[in-house]
Amino acid sequence: MIVDGKKIAAEILADVKNKISTLPRAPRLTVFTCAPNFETQKFLALKQKRAEEVGIEVKVVELDPRILTALVIQTIHETVPVTDGIVVQLPFPPSIDIASVLASVPASHDVDALTYDGADTAVLPPVVGAIDAIATHYQVAWTGAQVVVVGQGRLVGAPAALYATSQGAQVTVLEKDTADYEQTIKEADILILGAGVPGLVTASMLKPGVVIFDAGTSEEGGLLVGDADISVANIASLTTPVPGGIGPITIAILLRNLVTLVKNRALK
Repeated sequence: MIVDGKKIAAEILADVKNKISTLPRAPRLTVFTCAPNFETQKFLALKQKRAEEVGIEVKVVELDPRILTALVIQTIHETVPVTDGIVVQLPFPPSIDIASVLASVPASHDVDALTYDGADTAVLPPVVGAIDAIATHYQVAWTGAQVVVVGQGRLVGAPAALYATSQGAQVTVLEKDTADYEQTIKEADILILGAGVPGLVTASMLKPGVVIFDAGTSEEGGLLVGDADISVANIASLTTPVPGGIGPITIAILLRNLVTLVKNRALK
């Protein structure tokens, strides 16, 4: 079965729009980007479009690629009082100390949930929130499952591994230099992809009935593609297409996070 990410995202966005209608003003989201690549530009455009549809004001700040880390952090600090949520849209140039930049985003404005540790919380990292929404919708069972996470990036692999572990799964994380990675993938009941390598996983590498969450987007021939070859749909019991799978849901989750943060601050 192929996941209809757009349908799930639409349901979440409808709820977000309803919640925004009860707020005294439109929430404000500020997105910092620097030398955005093809995938980033496409994803950013979708974020802006969906935000506007539900009544969220978005300001995109495109930083000069030559900017110093200290100035990026200063700019974020100066933005906090005039916005409700902050996104540091990765990737940034390697000259930037991205760990320090991300750490400068206060929890009160962190719609990406960068400090997520696997605990049960209302504000999940967008990819984790998307995986959770799909798993709930299609009744995916985690307890005792063999989960293989390909990649350990801060936006997909690392938080996804924490989430799967919190759900009672047995989790293995693969890096690009992991030996015998194909055999490990073959044993997976649930496969979470976040490598950003087009067609990395093919049908012949999979156990029949595997569940695939493909969050590894990259560009190939001017198109967005995932880490899984399209042939995996013939083997998997459930798989997320790229585009149209996890991506639309992550945007909806991010916007839901923004509204949650706004409501949380109103209670303080």
